Amino acid sequence: MKVVLRTDASLEIGAGHVYRCLTLADTLRSQGAECHFICREHPGSLLAFIRQRGYPAYSLDLPVADEAVAGALTHAHWLGVSQEQDALDCAPLLQRLRPDWLVVDHYGLDAYWESALRAHYSRLLVIDDLADRAHQCDLLLDQNLGRTAKAYLGQVPDRCTVLAGPQFALLRPEFAQLRGYSLQRRERLGSVQQILVSMGGVDRPNATAAILRTLSDCSLPEGCQVKVVMGATAPWVDRVRALLQELPFTAELLVNVSDMARLMADSDLAVGAAGGSSWERCCLGLPTLLATLADNQLSGARALDQAGAARWVGGAADIPRKLAPAFADVSAALTSYSQGAAAICDGVGAERVAAYMLESA
Repeated sequence: MKVVLRTDASLEIGAGHVYRCLTLADTLRSQGAECHFICREHPGSLLAFIRQRGYPAYSLDLPVADEAVAGALTHAHWLGVSQEQDALDCAPLLQRLRPDWLVVDHYGLDAYWESALRAHYSRLLVIDDLADRAHQCDLLLDQNLGRTAKAYLGQVPDRCTVLAGPQFALLRPEFAQLRGYSLQRRERLGSVQQILVSMGGVDRPNATAAILRTLSDCSLPEGCQVKVVMGATAPWVDRVRALLQELPFTAELLVNVSDMARLMADSDLAVGAAGGSSWERCCLGLPTLLATLADNQLSGARALDQAGAARWVGGAADIPRKLAPAFADVSAALTSYSQGAAAICDGVGAERVAAYMLESA
């Protein structure tokens, strides 16, 4: 089976779309599928990283921005060009590759693009979080908590199968492998000894610095350590590294980590962004203080908060005011939050999605 994945990463949109597509590609490749990526070359595109993972990755040029045109385009800030232009750029590649499945994970693409390229692929999987536009797909995946197929009524064809909810979250296999260990160690956890701070691969508002400054005012247990994870393309890495020298607690900066599952499993509390990593933390039962860095994270953050799986502290601007009291509350109820998180996601969603694709090819 041949699969082509159309997705992007950039300093503006972050890295989450590419990372979850890589997880799906890894799962499909382990079952014998041949996977290719098509990405536009935005700053922070991760094209080199995709190739390092062993996948052919085809680059689409990023043209000089035309503000007059861009302002008239739906979701243009996600794509960088019109959907028509993107389809024209992708057509020769898809015509040559002729995939059994085309996978699209991109807020800037919808039914227009999908229909324009329909002659060049057999089946289409759309990965979405927003439920705000029409798609011409055979399979749709929305891994948000509380999302159901009803959200896509009238937006997808009747033939389309909708896989909705965190049970389909695209997590790397190491999270499911460490789930038992992580949940078991939390059964005997007394206090917070390790805090994980991870605000995504980019963290444009530098929420990381606000979190670290606020933790300085919290009553951290004696000997508590803080692990700070950032992506190599994050614009504030150097400033955060300098800030660590001023903190009254022990903190370590880790850039482009390869053992995130182990870090989460060994941490007692996380402060994290309410994106795709939410499901990783849930799989491992990691109590979390959530901050939303984009509007598309709001519904997931609210749902996790209402389910008792995490505590939402608001956006980046709310951190100085809301983080400290939330830290005190969650630290006193670690077991409850761990159990609430663990009930959300078991970590084998990628296998479920891949199995459906393989059976339907």
